[in-house]
Amino acid sequence: MSAHRTHIILPDDLVSEIDRLVGKRGRSQFLVQSAIVEIKRRRQLAAIQTAAGAWNEADHPELAGGAVAYQRKLRTESDRRRAQ
Repeated sequence: MSAHRTHIILPDDLVSEIDRLVGKRGRSQFLVQSAIVEIKRRRQLAAIQTAAGAWNEADHPELAGGAVAYQRKLRTESDRRRAQ
């Protein structure tokens, strides 16, 4: 994987905290991993916001009593079939 050198400015206390966790030699990798996690989090948040309203309760009447009740019903039916 190719890399790109960049210059960033961090507060002294943040650098000290990072160094305490991973050491001076681990700063870059720590920041890379942190950036990857944050990018994934923001993409997931954007996907959730995009999908907002996609679920229509009218299309899923089986869940009117709640997901837990529906799940119990399915398990009970499955247990009955296995018992036969």
